[in-house]
Amino acid sequence: MFKRQTEGSVVCPYCGKLVGVNDKECWNCGKRNPGMWGFAPLLRRFGYNLEFVSIVTWVCTGLFIATLLYDPHGIRPGGLSLIQPSSVSLFTFGASGSFPVFEAGRWWTLLSAGWLHGGVLHILFNMLWVRQLAPATAELFGTSRTVIIYTVSSVAGFLLSSITGLITGAQLTIGASAAIFGLLGALVVYGRRGGSSRISGQAMTYAVILFVFGFIFPGIDNAAHLGGFLGGFAIAWILNPLQRERMEHFIAAIVCLALTALSILVSFFQTPVFY
Repeated sequence: MFKRQTEGSVVCPYCGKLVGVNDKECWNCGKRNPGMWGFAPLLRRFGYNLEFVSIVTWVCTGLFIATLLYDPHGIRPGGLSLIQPSSVSLFTFGASGSFPVFEAGRWWTLLSAGWLHGGVLHILFNMLWVRQLAPATAELFGTSRTVIIYTVSSVAGFLLSSITGLITGAQLTIGASAAIFGLLGALVVYGRRGGSSRISGQAMTYAVILFVFGFIFPGIDNAAHLGGFLGGFAIAWILNPLQRERMEHFIAAIVCLALTALSILVSFFQTPVFY
C-alpha cells in the first residue's frame, strides 16, 4: 500500500491525464515532476480517503475532555450546556477573542479556537452540523478543498469576532460554528457557480435560520458566524468548484491541518502566567 511506484503510468495530480511516473513534466499541463518521485498514487489515495469528519469529531472531543481535566475545579454548571470548562482551560488550549489576540498577542488562536467548545451541547450540536455539511461539501469540492475552506472560514470568523470583541467587550470566543457557516457559504458558491439553485437556496436557508437563532439565544457569537460565512464564500469562490481538485490543494490541506495542530501546541506551552 505504501510502496513507491518506480515504473509505468500515473494520473497527473494537476490535470488528470496519464503520464509516465518518471516524466520530468506533464505533456498536457506542463507541471514539473507529475509523478511526485513515484509517490503520486499514494498521495492521491491518502487525499481522497482523508477522513476529515472523523478528525474533527475526535480532536474536538479529545480537546473538550482535556479542557475539563486541565482545571477540574473550574468546571461550571452550564445550564443547557450541562458542564462548561473554565475560562483558564479554554485560554490555555487556544481560545481566541479580543483579549487573547489583541492584549495577549496570541494571534495564532485564530486557528486553534475552532477546535474548542464550551459545553456538552455546544460540541454535540456543532459535531452534528459538521457531519451533515462536511461530507456534502467534500463531495462537491473534494476533501482537500473542504479542509482549506473549513480552516480559512474559521480564521475569518474568529478574526471578525476578535475585532468585534474590542467594541462589545467579549473577551473569549470558541467553537466550530464559524467553520460550519463557512461550509454553508461554500455550498452557496457551488450552487451559484454550478447553476444549482436548490443547493444554494437550501444552504442559505440554513444559514439564515442559524443566524436568527444566534440573535434569539444568549451567548452565541454572531460575529464569528458572519465572518465564517463570508470567509467560506470567498475562499470557495477562489477555489472554483467547477475545476477538478489538484495536488496543490492536497498539500495546502495538509499545511492547514499542521498549522492548526501547531497553534494548539503553542497555545498550551506559551500560556502567560499572568492569566
